[in-house]
Amino acid sequence: MSIIFLFIDGVGLAPAGENNPFSIAATPCLSGLLEGKKLTLEAADKIYDRAALLSLDATLGVGGLPQSATGQATLFTGVNAARVLGFHLRGFPVNVKLRKLLAEKGMFKHFLEQGRRCTFANAYRPEFFRHFTGKIRRTYSCSTLINYYAGLSFRGLEEMLAGQAVYMDITNEVLQKAGYDVPLISPQEAGKRLTAISRDYDLTLYEHFLTDRAGHSNDYASAEKVIRTFDAFLGEIVETMDAERDLLLVVSDHGNLEDLRTKEHTQNSVPALIVGKGNEEMAKVLQKKKDLTGILPAIEAWFEQNPYL
Repeated sequence: MSIIFLFIDGVGLAPAGENNPFSIAATPCLSGLLEGKKLTLEAADKIYDRAALLSLDATLGVGGLPQSATGQATLFTGVNAARVLGFHLRGFPVNVKLRKLLAEKGMFKHFLEQGRRCTFANAYRPEFFRHFTGKIRRTYSCSTLINYYAGLSFRGLEEMLAGQAVYMDITNEVLQKAGYDVPLISPQEAGKRLTAISRDYDLTLYEHFLTDRAGHSNDYASAEKVIRTFDAFLGEIVETMDAERDLLLVVSDHGNLEDLRTKEHTQNSVPALIVGKGNEEMAKVLQKKKDLTGILPAIEAWFEQNPYL
């Protein structure tokens, strides 16, 4: 029994309409899970036959637009990072308080101490390993830091080529454009690989942030391509995971892509899509908080309800 945690950057829940690419793009997996609905506000806070979809508050009771560093730190620690700082922090967790929080309360460290097997499935470029000497750079993400502080290894392109990691863009197209001699793979193949990786762990994290980039680009074609790719990736995970034993959790940190009227983040709630074993029970746990702080406690509750790994 295991959890696959898909973190997708910059996806909120907005009403259906011409400014919301999620109501325009073809998303057969999401529509199938949501019984014909799209990933929009109208579909949220419902239990479906195969899934549950909740809306979570990303503002965290702090004024201003939600941002990546504080939103992700909150997701990965269960602590309201925006309230700790008193403001929403953009980009990377450069703040000393945030790094201390990630070091002490990070999701991987937390569950490793409980005897859980955890892994970060993203592949890193060779330059990351050349520069990574133990000194924390300003441009390391929250996910990178929780992996580092937990003492876990990082996966590189060698692991990716062996099917043991997935690059952040799902298909390797970004790597090819950057000059790396790697093959393109289909979103379906990437999904199959992630499911296979997850079978050796209790908790597998994968991060995809082209969604946020597409939102900032304000380009409908880019938005639709990213959404369709992610939906195909998600669909293969849903098909290849064991829904009688495992759980898939898809969560974002703040809104952006769902409203192409602006290149900025939004104050919209974010989705928590839950598929597989115990999805309804996890939804009930999340209902008690209904914001980003509820994710880690919900994962912990799932492990407590499913102790035989």
